[in-house]
Amino acid sequence: MVASSHRPASSNLPVVLTPATRETGRARFRRSRGSTRGRVTPTAPRRPMSSRSTLTAPPSNRLTTDQRWTLALASTGSFLVILDLFAVSTALPALRVALHASISTLDWTINAYTLTFAVLLMTAAALGDRWGRRPVYVSGLLLFAAASAACALAPDGVTLVVARTVQGIGAAVTMPMALALINTAFPADRRGWAMGVFGAVTGLATVLGPVLGGVITQLLSWSAIFWLNVPVGVAAAAAVLLRIRDVRDGAPGGQRALDPLGLGLSGLSVLALVWGVVRAAGEGWGDLGAVWALVLGGAALAAFLAWQRRAARPMVPLRLFTDRAFASGIAGIFLQSASLTAVVFFTAQFLQDAQGDGPLAAGLHLLPLGLVPLALGPWSGGCTDRVGTRPMIVSGMTLQTAGMVVLAVCSRPGLWYPALAASMAVGAVGFTLAVPALTKSVVGSVEPADIGTASGLFTTVRQVGGAFGVAAASAAFTAAGGYTTAQAVAAGYRGAMVVAAALAGLGMVTAVLSRRRGLAARTGFTAW
Repeated sequence: MVASSHRPASSNLPVVLTPATRETGRARFRRSRGSTRGRVTPTAPRRPMSSRSTLTAPPSNRLTTDQRWTLALASTGSFLVILDLFAVSTALPALRVALHASISTLDWTINAYTLTFAVLLMTAAALGDRWGRRPVYVSGLLLFAAASAACALAPDGVTLVVARTVQGIGAAVTMPMALALINTAFPADRRGWAMGVFGAVTGLATVLGPVLGGVITQLLSWSAIFWLNVPVGVAAAAAVLLRIRDVRDGAPGGQRALDPLGLGLSGLSVLALVWGVVRAAGEGWGDLGAVWALVLGGAALAAFLAWQRRAARPMVPLRLFTDRAFASGIAGIFLQSASLTAVVFFTAQFLQDAQGDGPLAAGLHLLPLGLVPLALGPWSGGCTDRVGTRPMIVSGMTLQTAGMVVLAVCSRPGLWYPALAASMAVGAVGFTLAVPALTKSVVGSVEPADIGTASGLFTTVRQVGGAFGVAAASAAFTAAGGYTTAQAVAAGYRGAMVVAAALAGLGMVTAVLSRRRGLAARTGFTAW
C-alpha cells in the first residue's frame, strides 16, 4: 500500500509515514514521485488505525491550559499599562481643576510616566533573566497597582507626579515580562498567532484609553481611572502565581549575571534621548536643552555599545544584530511606532480643533484604530506563522503608509467622517499586519536565553520611536499650521500626516531591502 505523501506547506521536515494496517516487519513505503530522497524507513508499529493511509498528526492548534493562562494574563498586564498611558490624557482638565495644578505639572503627569517607562525597560528585562520572569512580572503588576492607588489618593500635583513616576516603573517591569512570558510559552510556529492576540489587546487599549478616560471622568471622577487598576492588577498578580510556571533561560543555574555599567549607560542614553525628543516636541528642535539632551543621549549610547563589545556577559549581546531579520525588525518597530503614535496624537487634536468634536466624541471617532486590530489581530498573527514575517511586514507597512497618505490628502475642516474613518481603517489594517510580524522577527527568532533581552529591547525601541514620532510630527505641524484657526489646524495636521506617512514608508523600504541571515543559516528557519 502506498501512503499519502501530502504534507502541510509550512513544514520543512522530512515526511514521516505511518502504517495504515496492522502490518509489521520491514515494510517500506515510497515517497511521492517528486521526492528525491528515495525510500523512508517507517516508524515503529503503532496501534490499529483506519484503513486510510495517513501522515503523523500535525501539531495541534489547540492551546494548552498554560498557554491560555499565559496569553490572558500577559495581555491583561499590557492592557492596563497602555490604557493608563492614554486614559490620563483625557482627564487632564479635571486634574487641573481638582488639584490646582499648573500646565507644567500637567505635562509632567504624562512625562514622568513616559520617561520612567522607557528608561527602565532594559533593566526590567535583565532582572527577569536573572530572577525569573514570573516573579518579576508579579512584582511589576503589584507595584503598578500600588502606585495607581497612590495616584488616586494624591492631594496635590507634586504628589501625583511622584506617584506617576513609580507607576511608570511598574509599567516598565510589566511590559517586557509579558512579552517574554508569551514567547516562552508558545513554540515558534504559534508565536505569530499569539503576538496577533497580544497586539490586538494592546491596540485596543491604545484607542479605548481616551474613550474610557472621558467616560470615567465624566460619570465618576478622575481618580476612578487609577482605582480601576488596583483590583485588576492584584487579581492578575495572584492568578500569575497560581497559573503560570516560572521559566529561567539565563546563565547556567538559571540566573544571568547583571551588567551594572551596561544598565547605567543604557538607562542614561534612553533617558536623555527620550527627554530630548519630548522637549523638542514642545520647544522646537533648536532648543538648547533638547540639543544637549540628544547629544548626551548619543554619547551615552555610543559608550554603551562600546562597553557591550568588551563585557564578558553583555546586557545586550551585539551578536543579535548580525541576524538581519532581528536588526530589520528593530528598525521597523521604531519607524512603525513613530508613525502610529503621531497619527493617534494629532488625529485626536484634529477631531477636536478642526472638526469640532468634544473629548469623548473624539475618542469614539478614533475607534477604527482599535477595532480593526481587535478583529484582525489573531488572523494576522496566524498568517505570519504561515507565510513568514517579511511578506507581512512589507504589506502591512505599505497599507499603513497608504492610510497616512490619504489622511494627509483629505485633511480639511468639516471632513466627512466616513472618509476619515476609512483612511484610519486602512492604516489600522496595515499595522495589524505588521506588528505581530515585527514582534516575531525580533523576539521570536532569538535563543531562549535571549528572549528577555530581546523583549526589553523591542519594547524600549518602540517607546523611543513613539516619542520621536510625536516630536517629528510636532515640528511639521508647527511649520505647516498651528492652533489659531480650524484651517490652520487642518494645515498642520496635513504636515504631521506627511511625516507619519514618510516614517511608515521608510519602514516598508527597510523590510523590502532586508534579507534573512544569521539564524536561518544556522537552523534552517525560514520564516523571514
